[in-house]
Amino acid sequence: MTTIQLKKVVPNFLEKENWQKSEVWSQQITFKQGEKIQIVAPSGSGKTSFTHFLYGLRNDYDGQILFDNKALSSFTKAETAAVRKDTLSIVFQDLRLFANHSAWENIEIKNTLAPFHQPDKIQAMAEALGIGNKMNQKAGSCSYGEQQRIAIVRSLQQPFSFIILDEPFSHLDDVNGEKAMRLILEEANERDAAIILADLRPTPSFNADKTYYL
Repeated sequence: MTTIQLKKVVPNFLEKENWQKSEVWSQQITFKQGEKIQIVAPSGSGKTSFTHFLYGLRNDYDGQILFDNKALSSFTKAETAAVRKDTLSIVFQDLRLFANHSAWENIEIKNTLAPFHQPDKIQAMAEALGIGNKMNQKAGSCSYGEQQRIAIVRSLQQPFSFIILDEPFSHLDDVNGEKAMRLILEEANERDAAIILADLRPTPSFNADKTYYL
């Protein structure tokens, strides 16, 4: 079973008054495969930094993050790339889509790296989220809410034991947010994967196993 452990992790840039009451920073926590974890994080508490730490994009923190008992900060570039391809997926707050490529091309890039779903399944996911008619449209010309849904579908086109979500529904109405949440839950259940959802407030439709206040 894949695990992620936080051992006394504190961002270098956060002053003590911004983390000393945190249920995450400076704590000892283990996230296990299959769990639904909710991180509630007000602005300025380091939410996006937290997701970047877990994904291995940044290591400007004290303490350790262990991925299957090995410190992420010690991973080689090849090891990090392998984890991101096979074990760890993410929806970034800033989405990181290729604006001049179509929605389909953005999604297919991920599927090419580590094939998981067939094209008809990908199209069905897009239809379920209301963007089936946007697949040939450049991502940069889509609304931000449509772009969020593209990024969500893209994140599901790989094997993963953990999926990290940074404010994934911020530009979706309640109905579309619930549809997206349902799809993520279905895909995570299929893989027996953990979901780590970081947002400004609790997400009722998530029904988290554990909630931590950052």
